[in-house]
Amino acid sequence: MTAAAAHVHDDYVAFCDGVRALADLDLLKYRRGQMERRVRSFAGRRGHDALGPYLDALRDDARALDELLDRVTINVSNLWRNPEQWELLQQAIVPELAADGELRAWSAGCSYGAEVYTLAAICRLAAPAAATRILGTDVDRRAIGRARRGEFTAEDVRHAPSADLRRFFEHDRRHWRPSAELRALVAFEVGDLLRLAPPHEAYDLVLCRNTVIYFNDDVRDALHARLTTSLRPGGILVVGATERVGTADRLGLELIAPFTYRRA
Repeated sequence: MTAAAAHVHDDYVAFCDGVRALADLDLLKYRRGQMERRVRSFAGRRGHDALGPYLDALRDDARALDELLDRVTINVSNLWRNPEQWELLQQAIVPELAADGELRAWSAGCSYGAEVYTLAAICRLAAPAAATRILGTDVDRRAIGRARRGEFTAEDVRHAPSADLRRFFEHDRRHWRPSAELRALVAFEVGDLLRLAPPHEAYDLVLCRNTVIYFNDDVRDALHARLTTSLRPGGILVVGATERVGTADRLGLELIAPFTYRRA
């Protein structure tokens, strides 16, 4: 490694250590190439060519730190995102899992709640009589705050079936908001997937979509193992449309549909 390369490496690692101290978020567990490009580009747009001075600025400016966290926690979502996955859940998976009259689900990395409220709507359509509880967790406190408020823009609802959107959401001048019927099914908590120890065999259904692609391979595999232990036998894990569980056989997971696994 050249002296210049070593300097860049130390610069980034020191920055990540500083962010972890400020915000309790460990950027070193994310894929370095993706995250470092994102951080350096964002810092440059804020007038900082080096990460040391940018870290100093973050220590002095809570708003600047919030802006960075918004950038690196990658809150990209919308209602009924990846419609083919929701169709499978509505037509087959939710009716099966709720057959005994109860359904417990977890949206792991729920961002600002679009996935949680979509799942709530799907459960009302597919298993209206079931006692349903859905937990959404995310590391970003601001995203969880928005999820609890239930605020969705026209961009957020672009994939939503119009009839279901009108049934389960109300529209004011700025936002679409979930009905009381949906709100009664859901809860939100701040939680870091890289640290959470989820309860053993607590859920029938776990959704962790479009999240692990940003993590290092060993971090991803460890997370999939924890998600699996949170499922009851026969429970279902759904991952993102560009993701897979690389250790599925070892974890006792069977691929039953694209991006959909059943725990033995």
